[in-house]
Amino acid sequence: MLDTMTFTKIVGSFCGALLVFLLGKWAAETLYHVGGSHGEEVAAYVIDTGDEDEAASEEEVEEVDFETLLASADVGSGERVFGKCRACHKLEQGENAAGPYLYDVVGRTIGAADGFNYSGALSEVAEVWSPENLNGFLEDPRGWAPGTSMGFAGLNDPEDRANLIAYLDTIGD
Repeated sequence: MLDTMTFTKIVGSFCGALLVFLLGKWAAETLYHVGGSHGEEVAAYVIDTGDEDEAASEEEVEEVDFETLLASADVGSGERVFGKCRACHKLEQGENAAGPYLYDVVGRTIGAADGFNYSGALSEVAEVWSPENLNGFLEDPRGWAPGTSMGFAGLNDPEDRANLIAYLDTIGD
């Protein structure tokens, strides 16, 4: 039943299928990897518009000082930003959660929330939660107060920080 010619046809068909598969793989790599360079070359045509100087000037945008941002802060936007803080902080006086309560926090002595066990790293950096200290802390808590137990990564946008501080300033006495 299985003679030499049948066996040769079966092996030849497997070799042919393997050859077609390898050629297809080679063609796909050539198309998708620009000659096999794996991302070293860009497969795009760049049109020179002469706007390189404008792009460079846009990147060098002057930072607005924090006082100006705080003066023009939007309390409503700050309330929305507070949604990120709500998981660990409460606004009611004396109601601590994972973090201390934030009632009347702007201008309060650092580490003065009754009933909350602070890590001690905050009181070494500053004495009062001034808007400037809050701005630094909210930007990068672990960078501003190394050793703090606050696990929040921080708010990158200075406008969000200013809005949040303006909102927190309305909460309290």
